[in-house]
Amino acid sequence: MKLFISWKTTNLLLLTVLLFSVNARSETMKISITINDGTIINATLLDNDTTRDFVALLPLTLTLTDYNNTEKISDLPKKLSRKGTPSTMTPKVGDIAYYAPWGNLAIYYRDFGDSPGLIKLGAIDGDGIAALKVAGDLQVIIERQQ
Repeated sequence: MKLFISWKTTNLLLLTVLLFSVNARSETMKISITINDGTIINATLLDNDTTRDFVALLPLTLTLTDYNNTEKISDLPKKLSRKGTPSTMTPKVGDIAYYAPWGNLAIYYRDFGDSPGLIKLGAIDGDGIAALKVAGDLQVIIERQQ
């Protein structure tokens, strides 16, 4: 007995396998940012090569410095991958991003304009961004949630 599978059935099977593979790889990554006063901010990260590079550095202890009354920034210990990422981004309040030209982390507490070289890593959950809207530097520990 010969098994005959039509072209249409074959394509449908391949598409199903492909969609399952993409969905199986995509996982939500959660981090916590603990400020030196004990406040804990939760965030959800995107699944991309830059974010995976960032998560590989965790846990990180950083000093977040105010920049341009718009964001808190900190240098990272190494450059992150830019593979497969858009060349520009328009950050919104709560966005966590990597600024490739300087190699730093940026957490936005105000909206900003289109920024070449900025790669979105994720976003602060809920209203957690309020804890970062303070004058001066903040010592933080960033860790992956289990």
